[in-house]
Amino acid sequence: MNNNQIFDVVIIGGSYSGLSAALSLVRFRREILIIDHHQPCNRFSPVSHNFLTRDRESQSTLSNIAKNQVLSYTGVRFINAQAVSGKKEGDLFIITTETGERLKAKKVIFATGVKDEIPNIKGFKECWGISIVHCPYCHGYEMRDQKTAILANGNAAYHLTALVRNLTSNLIILTEAKADFTEDQLLRLSSHDIKIIEVPVAEIMHCNGLISNIMLKDGVQIDIQALYTILPFRQQSDIPKQLGCGLTDHGLIKIDDEQRTTIPGIYACGDNAALMRSVSKAVYSGNLAGAIVNAELTEELF
Repeated sequence: MNNNQIFDVVIIGGSYSGLSAALSLVRFRREILIIDHHQPCNRFSPVSHNFLTRDRESQSTLSNIAKNQVLSYTGVRFINAQAVSGKKEGDLFIITTETGERLKAKKVIFATGVKDEIPNIKGFKECWGISIVHCPYCHGYEMRDQKTAILANGNAAYHLTALVRNLTSNLIILTEAKADFTEDQLLRLSSHDIKIIEVPVAEIMHCNGLISNIMLKDGVQIDIQALYTILPFRQQSDIPKQLGCGLTDHGLIKIDDEQRTTIPGIYACGDNAALMRSVSKAVYSGNLAGAIVNAELTEELF
């Protein structure tokens, strides 16, 4: 690639939000570059749910359709690489890849997602995205009426339990430590016969990612088929921080209502900037980011 070429926009991340941003831009004949190293947040889930017109579509099929549609336009380049650093030089942003390529752009969109921190529980990683999930909107219907556990504590556990209770009445909470609920929360949980277990989990017993039992550290086994949890996460890419982008208290890239970060010329969309993680949200935020960037390029050049 010609390292002297100046792109209108470099998009880092080529999953749903990045491709959606690209589509908005390329349809206005912007010269854009997408850098992607195939680490989408939802790669552990084989099927996508709750996305209108594509419900129950496999992730690979959905991703391939999106990529092929975007790359059918002229003016868009896609490279398989990992972006490792970024800096500002004058009016341009310089993004460097793992292979040493220096790519120049007027604007940058980060669609880099986040990385969940998997707990050190035997069997957890193998079940993540299959029978251990984080979102009842994305996966709950498929897990309806199953023997279900919520692996969380406090307000997060309470609110997640209330949601999941719409999908199954066979429900317990695994707090991993002393339960941290208010008296009112405890009364409400008790009224629905929801048991709270404070003993930590030792192992998730499974077959090909499908939970059969959960073993606690006291040796007790619990018959469970599905588990919800809320994992801590970190940004997939360090480049926004390198460029000075602010983060929220949750560790998300701080953006305004139009996907602008705290640094002029830099935008973020998708899971790296939103607590609600879904394909539909990613597509929407990417589409908006692309439109805002195009509007700002238009104002600068008109």
